[in-house]
Amino acid sequence: MNVRDEYTQSLWMDVPVVEAPSLSGSERADVVVVGSGIAGLSVAYELVSRGRSVIVLDRGSIGSGMTARTTAHLATALDDYYKELVSVRGEECARLYYQSVMASISRAEAIQDLEYIDCDFCRVDGLWVPAPETPSSLLDEELECCQRLGIPVENRQTATPFHSEGMVRSLRFPGQARFHPTKYLAGLARALQRAGAKLYADSCVESIEHKRDEVVVKVSSGHEVRATDVVVATNSPVNLEVAIHTKQAPYRTYVIAAKLPGGVLVDALYWDTLEPYHYVRLQPLSTDEVLVIIGGEDHKSGEADDGEERFAALEHWARARLPDMGAITHRWSGQVMEPTDFVGFIGRSPDEEHVFIVSGDSGQGITNGLVAGILIADLITTGSSAWEDIYSPARKVHKNIGEYISENITPLKNFAEYLSADEIASVERLRPGEGCLVRSGLQKVAACRDQAGQLHLRSASCTHLGCVVHWNSVEQCWDCSCHGSQFAPDGTALNGPAVSPLADLEKPAHHEAAE
Repeated sequence: MNVRDEYTQSLWMDVPVVEAPSLSGSERADVVVVGSGIAGLSVAYELVSRGRSVIVLDRGSIGSGMTARTTAHLATALDDYYKELVSVRGEECARLYYQSVMASISRAEAIQDLEYIDCDFCRVDGLWVPAPETPSSLLDEELECCQRLGIPVENRQTATPFHSEGMVRSLRFPGQARFHPTKYLAGLARALQRAGAKLYADSCVESIEHKRDEVVVKVSSGHEVRATDVVVATNSPVNLEVAIHTKQAPYRTYVIAAKLPGGVLVDALYWDTLEPYHYVRLQPLSTDEVLVIIGGEDHKSGEADDGEERFAALEHWARARLPDMGAITHRWSGQVMEPTDFVGFIGRSPDEEHVFIVSGDSGQGITNGLVAGILIADLITTGSSAWEDIYSPARKVHKNIGEYISENITPLKNFAEYLSADEIASVERLRPGEGCLVRSGLQKVAACRDQAGQLHLRSASCTHLGCVVHWNSVEQCWDCSCHGSQFAPDGTALNGPAVSPLADLEKPAHHEAAE
């Protein structure tokens, strides 16, 4: 199981990636890749292309993790703004970041051409549209910063449906792109199989250990894969307890898709300047019809359970600007990991010479995954990369300390919940699809009734570092607000960093929660 087993289903999940067996015996390869999303399969593809033998393991089906819950914007525009990146990391970091994402988009374009992957890849503009609440100085500062860095961007004076009345200005970033992410992953998977790589689904990695001159990866079935190098590409790293998790924070984001007549909206990537911001793109259906995909309404994972209201807010926002929009065809949510200093964590795992990680995707998840393919393949095959330092997972947060402290207050607030009383008196009141936290003595209990009506009682303590989980009614899962773990109603871990299920509990006497 993985996040595909959450309740909502994205547009991309209509396309299966590839059928793959589970690991049924012990094996060896040059490199083991844990995770089969855009980062994992991109890394695997680049390594196979350079002659390495590769085994890919995933806890669920291939290509069905967070990549299938994205909106697949391939962007050089930085959603946290280049001026902010310069303020905390400096101009050279910002230039190298731009070079890396530009190169990664070009690499995806080349791969889909080389491997004959029909994934609707298209180069488009990216348009940053100011909201009325945003001062014009914000765009002025970003434009000036990008021009100083040599990043192509220009003022555009053409109204879009996302401009408020009387406004026409936006920042235009040329050379962005969009594609169908699972069609692209399916093409990568086929290319990997042709090249002799092995893909294993439903093979949850439980441990990664260094033994002599190799790394041993053990899955829940007990089988092992031995390798020289291991790449952990699991959205949030499953091999680390603290090193990365204190430098990033998990956020839920919401998406809707609806049919739109062709020609109503120019094919481009759109963002507004609200906080949280809206993001929009098109997906072709036919010559006279497209799907418009609208995302936003983000919040810290586990800190809100009002997904229905957030979907409704997205639809209201979209229909006010696109009155020709048809009925909603898909709606889903996903999780992004927000790094405190605006750049993802891609490279050598701290203090682990032959283990590499990919995380901190922010709103650039697809682009970061493509960067990881190039960067990590370089580190493994040549020992270095021009982008190594800017993405280094071992880097310290020297600036933006306020953001760092703010995000790390969450575990403290979360642990305090163990001491707070709960107003829910009885789990028997739960209806199908509902969940809540109750107390059994001094212990917090995660109680939910699944859609079939079965009651589940588990420890509310996340099996990563013990934070309290919270019910997500839209996705019918438990979310951990500290580090992003997610669990099915029966306690099965769906998303890292947790690997083990929520602990089982005996049903409390009389099913009553303590007052």
